[in-house]
Amino acid sequence: MKLNSTYRRLWSLAVCVILAIPYTSQAQDKKSLSLKEAITLSIQNSKELKLSKTRIDAALASVKTANNAQLPDVSVSGSYLRINEPNVDLKIKLGGDSTGSGGGSSPKVNSLAYAMATVSVPIFSGFIIQSQKESARYLAEAAKLDADKDREAVIQNTINAYSNLYKSQQAVELVRENLKQQQQRVTDFTNLEKNGLVARNDLLKVQLQQSNVEVSLVEAESNLKLANVAMDLLLGLPETTELVADTNTFDQSGPAAAKAAAEWEQIALQNRKDAAALSAREKAATAGIKAAKGEYYPSVGLTGGYAAISVPNALTVTNALNLGIGVKYSPSSFWKSGSKVTEAKVRLQEVQVNEELLVDNIHLSINKAYQDYLVNQKKIEAYQKAIDQASENYKIVKNKQENNLATTTDLLEADVANVQAKLNFAFAKADAVVAYTKLLETAGVLTETGAEAIK
Repeated sequence: MKLNSTYRRLWSLAVCVILAIPYTSQAQDKKSLSLKEAITLSIQNSKELKLSKTRIDAALASVKTANNAQLPDVSVSGSYLRINEPNVDLKIKLGGDSTGSGGGSSPKVNSLAYAMATVSVPIFSGFIIQSQKESARYLAEAAKLDADKDREAVIQNTINAYSNLYKSQQAVELVRENLKQQQQRVTDFTNLEKNGLVARNDLLKVQLQQSNVEVSLVEAESNLKLANVAMDLLLGLPETTELVADTNTFDQSGPAAAKAAAEWEQIALQNRKDAAALSAREKAATAGIKAAKGEYYPSVGLTGGYAAISVPNALTVTNALNLGIGVKYSPSSFWKSGSKVTEAKVRLQEVQVNEELLVDNIHLSINKAYQDYLVNQKKIEAYQKAIDQASENYKIVKNKQENNLATTTDLLEADVANVQAKLNFAFAKADAVVAYTKLLETAGVLTETGAEAIK
């Protein structure tokens, strides 16, 4: 019996250990995350940036293709042919009398072999090659600038997701704290109701308030899980990883108000990657016009070659070298190339219009981002005062309620206002940082380190 009892205890212990393993692994998935770490991970794992990299590679390949156009063209060809014995009637006798009527003998030819090698080096192509090279270089530069713009967008998206994670965590923390107060209030009112000191209706009110807070907690925890999963996906982490945002990140924000909106506009015009990319595309379009006009001119090239022919029993040619200059010109280009030039000019006009639209968009977006930041700064100041006011109001109402000078409804309303003020303040701090980094992104000066966001 003692032995069986020992086995049962050992088996129970083993089961407990096995059941505890999943909880241990889940605890290991919890990760404290700073904003800088989040930005670094998002850049490393961003699918958008990987796609931008492929566009850069494609643009660089086009540059290489354009550069290769000025390299020599080399071709080698050769053939070996089996043929029948042709009927050859030579009117002129080789090496003898030429007065015969064709009775001379002809060599027996049943095969033919030849080999040729040619080299062509372009000397002048109507500036087409140089213009295409120039256009490809500018398009590659534009692709790199687009990638820089995409990187800024990834950083801003990461900051937004990090802010949502922080706000969700703050909401859960504040609601949990409030739920404890509600539970204690229900306990107190239950005791008071038993002693006849409060009405049954008042007890029901605080119980209803507790139920509402419990529902709010469920919703807050659900929002936190969604924000956590979104952050995990953005950073390339397993979805089970529980992230904890650094609350100190949102204690301060950048001094955007130190510059006027006009100054931010000038910074944007000088630093916006999309503006620089359009400028590069304008230069590429200008080069495209030159390339299209190049078809009006003749092309000149240096050519050279080697040939060898072998006709058994008849002819052998070796060491047949040739060198010269070739000129090619098509008069039809005068009426065929005009449409290409027009098309290239239309592309240039399209880029120029997009540049004008972007300038207008920069002015509008900078002013909007600047005003959003100022509004959020004022919200921080207002909600800081609201916290003090709501806290003091709750104390006064609670004291009045305990002395029967205020109703339970007044107490519960004061409690809700107090919690809401704390939530508003926490959210305003996060929104101010997001608004500031959005201003930096709009101005084209948001960096990967995210240092500006937490100064």
